[in-house]
Amino acid sequence: MKKLLFALASLSVACSSADNSPIDRQALVTRHNIAVDKFDPLSSVSVGNGKFAFTVDATGLQTFPDFYKAGVPLGTHSEWGWHSFPNPKKLRHEETLRDYDFRGKPEPYAIQYKEPERNKEASDWYRVNPHRIHLGYMGLETNGLTPEQIAGVKQTTDLWNGRISSTFTIAGQPVAVETVCSPSQDMVATTVSSPLMGKGDLKLNFRFPYPSGGHSDDASDWNSPEKHATKVVEQGNDFAVLERTLDSTTYFVRIEWNGPATLTEKDAHYFVLTPQSDSLSVSCLYSQTNPAATNLPEYAATADETAAYWNSFWQRGGAVDFSQCKDPRAAELERRVVLSQYLTALQCAGSFPPAESGLTYNTWYGRPHLEMHWWHGVHFALWGRPDLLERSLDWYPNVAYPVAKQIAQRQGFDGIRWMKMTDNWANEAPSSVGSFLTWQQPHYIYFAELMYRSNPTPEVLERYKDMVFETAKFMASFPTYEELEIRYVLKGMIPAQETLRASETINPPFELSYWHWALSTAQQWRERLGMGREPQWDVILDKLSPLAAKDGKYLASEDAVDTYSDVRFTSDHMIVLGAFGMLPKNKLFTEEIMGNTFDWIWDNWNWGRTWGWDYPMTAMSAARLGKADKAVDALLMEKRTNTYLANGHNYQDDRLRIYLPGNGGLLTAVAMMCAGWDGSEGDCPGFPKDGNWNVKWEGLEPMP
Repeated sequence: MKKLLFALASLSVACSSADNSPIDRQALVTRHNIAVDKFDPLSSVSVGNGKFAFTVDATGLQTFPDFYKAGVPLGTHSEWGWHSFPNPKKLRHEETLRDYDFRGKPEPYAIQYKEPERNKEASDWYRVNPHRIHLGYMGLETNGLTPEQIAGVKQTTDLWNGRISSTFTIAGQPVAVETVCSPSQDMVATTVSSPLMGKGDLKLNFRFPYPSGGHSDDASDWNSPEKHATKVVEQGNDFAVLERTLDSTTYFVRIEWNGPATLTEKDAHYFVLTPQSDSLSVSCLYSQTNPAATNLPEYAATADETAAYWNSFWQRGGAVDFSQCKDPRAAELERRVVLSQYLTALQCAGSFPPAESGLTYNTWYGRPHLEMHWWHGVHFALWGRPDLLERSLDWYPNVAYPVAKQIAQRQGFDGIRWMKMTDNWANEAPSSVGSFLTWQQPHYIYFAELMYRSNPTPEVLERYKDMVFETAKFMASFPTYEELEIRYVLKGMIPAQETLRASETINPPFELSYWHWALSTAQQWRERLGMGREPQWDVILDKLSPLAAKDGKYLASEDAVDTYSDVRFTSDHMIVLGAFGMLPKNKLFTEEIMGNTFDWIWDNWNWGRTWGWDYPMTAMSAARLGKADKAVDALLMEKRTNTYLANGHNYQDDRLRIYLPGNGGLLTAVAMMCAGWDGSEGDCPGFPKDGNWNVKWEGLEPMP
């Protein structure tokens, strides 16, 4: 039966066409190989395995980090590489807490203090620490050359095989570099060929910075050599092991080379590998423990392993082919879809919820934001690769649960309250906004439901049920019952539209719908397990407030009566559309008023103050409302925060040059526009039926 279901899922579906032949996946992918022909700070490219990523410039290595510093930086980041600055004052997390009274009782929240000084120092320290570290740069030692002195750049990222090939000339002499990342360990392998190497005019270097602790930067402080140590702990004719010590953080770098070469220390934290022939292959492993006894595979073996991994990735799961579409925008949409699959697979498929800029560079100190996990991960399940989402789900019960339980208890709620900005150990980062967010709370139930849909077995129910029910317990204890109105309200929170205030917000529309969906789904899980429905949850579902409306449109929250005249309510996320976009229909709203709301937002929203995932969210809402033309228009709207760079990254602004929730959101929207959603009819219900969108797809799953 499973083989039959897999075969059926693999069949191509062609909207508005009789061509149901299988998609030529290799042709689909390779026509969007990334081509770079110059040094461009926004066109760096990456290799990676979901837990580790290595980002390079046009030389195929990390030769000119300063040139890319303000663009898409040249990162070497792992999911395990974290650091904290010393805490000599013994600042405590409890000193970041402040009581708020939203429901007639004190609720302590971890916030950013401005005063008094001790509390400010504590909140500043716990916001910055821990932070993700740059594990070190590997580049060409070019005797002081600048990017302008390198000519004939031709670089291709071979998506099908996971390999970056770079050629260029230095002083008229050719240089060829190939770069891959092992799919099974945190290792980069490269091969470099040039007559300059045999002459001693071209070498390789390895440089190691101290962490910057910056909010949004390349995580590299080059001005503090005395604060860290890099020493050779073992060395032979063809290898060396370096030990890195940064305060209480220690890790190791094992470098092996194939061919005669010598590693020397040029300066503190700066090593040069000098080859004695025209070609050199190097493998570089980054590890938390000393890998001294490890024999690393050579470049050719790693390249073969990498190719097999990426071939398998592209051949399984979903695929969408836009080549038969007549709309001139179709090719760009296909490019974005293919590159977004590559980027999210190498950046967001680790054992922990990913950071918003993945493993490329640090934004928000490299910390993950749990409300963004939906945007990073839902598409994996819809694209037939649920295992890539599943990798990060064990973190919730195994690591985050005790902290989330403690947060709920200290605030007087049942169950568990998932934190917003966190780290691998589920520490709660202080924030005057993030600590009051709640829309990450139902995500775990959504993830669990996707896992069950991909494999509807008792084993899956048993695996996820405890966290589903603990999550639902908090959600049931959070609403406030108003006896006079005979209803439950949501308040004392900042909604996903972060321009609203916790002290004023009542019944934000998306959160109301998400509460309804999540509690309803938790009840379904109880029934699947033969437990019977929880009576109090049904009471809440029956009496949960409907979405507040005025003049035929839904409000940003019940208190926001000036929603359509105050710019504060028409900036940031138009999250009301998520109530019927990310989520299915429920009894709290009508499609007619939601359609009116959509139309007003489309014509009047402050689109200059949006984020990358707002466009796919708008597309999902348009699709459910039967506005297929607007769904496509939303995905391809020409706005700054909907820009997709040559390397496929979703650009936001000068600070946030890449934004992976935009890539993940795009994939989620395209999947549901092709495969549909619960209750949709026909193929490709999210694409116009005007003859211009003959989309072929296979291996996708419907959205809830």
